[in-house]
Amino acid sequence: MKRYKLYIFLIFTLSTVSCEKLLEVDTPANQITSDQVFENVQTANAALSGLYAGLWDNSPLAGDQTGRLLGVYTDDLDFYGTTSNNGTLELFQNTLVDSNPAVYSYWANAYQKIYLANAIIEGVNASSGLSSADKARIKGEALLVRSILYCYLQQIFGDIPYVTGTDYTLNQSLSKTSAPQVLARLANDLNESLSLLAEPYRNTERIFPNRSVGRLVLAKVYLLQNRWSDAEILLKEILQNPLYQFQNDPSKVFEKSGTHILWQLKPKNPGDATKEITAYYFSNSAPTSVALSQSLMQSFASTDRRKQLWTTAVTFNNNTFYRANKYKNLNNNTTEYSVVYRLEEVYLMLAECLAKQDKVTEAIPLVNAIKQRANVQLIQQPVTKEALINEILSENRKEFFTEMGHRFFDLKRENQLQNLALVKPNWKSFHQLWPLPQKELLLNPNLNPQNTGY
Repeated sequence: MKRYKLYIFLIFTLSTVSCEKLLEVDTPANQITSDQVFENVQTANAALSGLYAGLWDNSPLAGDQTGRLLGVYTDDLDFYGTTSNNGTLELFQNTLVDSNPAVYSYWANAYQKIYLANAIIEGVNASSGLSSADKARIKGEALLVRSILYCYLQQIFGDIPYVTGTDYTLNQSLSKTSAPQVLARLANDLNESLSLLAEPYRNTERIFPNRSVGRLVLAKVYLLQNRWSDAEILLKEILQNPLYQFQNDPSKVFEKSGTHILWQLKPKNPGDATKEITAYYFSNSAPTSVALSQSLMQSFASTDRRKQLWTTAVTFNNNTFYRANKYKNLNNNTTEYSVVYRLEEVYLMLAECLAKQDKVTEAIPLVNAIKQRANVQLIQQPVTKEALINEILSENRKEFFTEMGHRFFDLKRENQLQNLALVKPNWKSFHQLWPLPQKELLLNPNLNPQNTGY
């Protein structure tokens, strides 16, 4: 038991240590040792649990990170902070520089979790003590998590180093992999993950991803590669899976028991609030951090149940602000986890794939299912392909605001990021990418050249 506790300590030490060098976690002494941890399924599972705890606490999947940062970067959130020591003000004003602390933190936190995923994959591959089934499950989940993180990094930074090992002497001098190559490698890794993952969830609360989560992420990669028919196949497989049912009541969308949820992250301690509610909550005063933008609020019809149930008006000194109110429990939370993926995203992604292939008639019912639940006007035939794609983009915004940076990724995929210039005075075309962190360029010149415009 003492040795087991020591392994747990090492795992969580590794998952929280700071990255002072590119993709390097201080010293090899802090690494998970495969000859010990991965000879026992309990400690191997603990390593994997440490990875998930790190995702919830401090990563692109944490509820207070990607959604918040990309929300202010685009047009879903307004920033009301009076100081800029964390870099958020520059994101809101689109005045990024390569020394921005939020940019560096995002990069470092993502690669830290990638390092841990790589350590798990290496440990499983070298293990002689784990069963074949356990090896497949653990490696499949670690591969999937790593792929999700790389998908975020590639969309935000463009060309990035694609690290698959834990040799820090090698990692700190890696060159960038081009964006198309990153997507190709992601497709290969995700297909391998699908071959390893099982369909049933290993926990009824869906806090660990299954094969359908892998299908969804692979479909996202295929969308970025314009492989519409391949994505269509994967998304239809999810919709045909009896594990999932559409949630017709928008008031229950963010309850952890929903069968429309593909994957969610459990708070660190029992009763903890989700990261989302703490990031977006304010009451009886003006916001001191972020609030929903007027642009977003004006996009809702007055009858839209999402506006009624997922946003809250706060009036102070005759000014009205709106906060995101998707999650309800600030204290003693027993009903909410942080939703990463849900079935509504599958509906809208599939509608997009079909529209891109001129299957407009087949796509319309998928969009209308979302609209009908929201109590807004349905799409009527005839409608053009282009008009339908814009309608899907609009529904994505109203459905997924403050969730995982949807607005940025959707606009980018549709080549419509330039439309932000209409409401963001400083928006420039090169803002489709963030700058590579200055600290990393100084430590590793092989990361040059810097992204255009920075």
